[in-house]
Amino acid sequence: MLKVLGAQIKEFKKDSILTPVFMILEVIMEMIIPLLMASIIDDGVNAGNLNHIYKIGGLMIVMALIGLWAGLMGAKYGARASTGFARNLRKAMFENIQTYSFSNIDKYSTSSLITRLTTDVTNIQNAYQMILRMCMRAPFSLSMIIAMVMAFSINARLASIYLVAVLFLAVCLAFIIPKANQYFRQVFEKYDDLNASVQENVSAIRVVKAYVREDYEKDKFAKANQNIYNMFLKAEKLVVINMPLMMVTVYGCILLISWFGAKTIVAGGLTTGEMMSLLAYCMNILMSLMMVSMIFVMLSMSYASAKRISEVLTEQTDLRNPEDPVTEVKDGSILFRNVSFAYNKDSKPVLNDISLDIHSGETIGIIGGTGSAKTSLVNLISRLYDVTSGCVKVGGEDVRSYDLET
Repeated sequence: MLKVLGAQIKEFKKDSILTPVFMILEVIMEMIIPLLMASIIDDGVNAGNLNHIYKIGGLMIVMALIGLWAGLMGAKYGARASTGFARNLRKAMFENIQTYSFSNIDKYSTSSLITRLTTDVTNIQNAYQMILRMCMRAPFSLSMIIAMVMAFSINARLASIYLVAVLFLAVCLAFIIPKANQYFRQVFEKYDDLNASVQENVSAIRVVKAYVREDYEKDKFAKANQNIYNMFLKAEKLVVINMPLMMVTVYGCILLISWFGAKTIVAGGLTTGEMMSLLAYCMNILMSLMMVSMIFVMLSMSYASAKRISEVLTEQTDLRNPEDPVTEVKDGSILFRNVSFAYNKDSKPVLNDISLDIHSGETIGIIGGTGSAKTSLVNLISRLYDVTSGCVKVGGEDVRSYDLET
């Protein structure tokens, strides 16, 4: 599935690479600023050194501007990569749908194909942008390499509070996300039913009015709409628990670090600047975990969409290519191969380069305006007309081999 979807990134690979690069640069700037702030407090404010304050303050402004620029570039390239990826997905799906036979369309239904081209692709677009931006940003803010390592380098005892908070949130998310994922998967099936109801009413509105079925169709639509509402409500009730859990954990960590940090400062084991840095890293670590939880929810929601899109892209039509050679032909099958027909040798052909397969048991409709040579095409099968070029075969036998005299 990932290979099928990833093949549609195509010309947006450069944007997909630049986005996480800029997001990582932004995170690095954010991680350096708390250390500079600690230096200002300890070596500048407490020591009364104005030159140090001006120097480090100017450096902090430069770091903030670099981080701002990196964030803007990450947003720019992330938006371009995600929208381009969605465009390629829609194009590839539409092109493959054009090759579908009636049996392929019946397998998915028109309403389901519309949902996959619209709602499912939009979910994948949002998830892809979140992966490029938040998924790269959050691990770098959350990982031991940056925020956690810096926090432990300042004071390992106080930083251990982060580990307890992370473990608590991880356990809570482990219960929330699988249940929400189950509801999100069911939602898209309800979307298909809703689109089918709308499609039937739009395409057959005259029939609905003729048989006075407006009330029935309204009830049918309301039922499909209510099913979607119920599923989304159940999923959102679970997902919304994330925010209060995060807030309780964040402010709990701040209180604990402030309480134990104050005692450590009095005991001389911690400076005021280091205390400020620990609080800043606390917010970075836990907010990053909040982003991770949002990413998991979005990914669980988009997984069903990705699977549905992959099914459309990998679906194989049961119609043969007219250019492919036919080795076995069932009795009753009709084949047109590069058939052209003109009423006179010097006149313009009314049929030009027609290739068509009509398998035994199939029903085919020939549609066209008056004078479009529909009858001429049918008459070629019974050899009421002779083809100008190409061949017509019925049951594997060329119609020109018929004995017309008998």
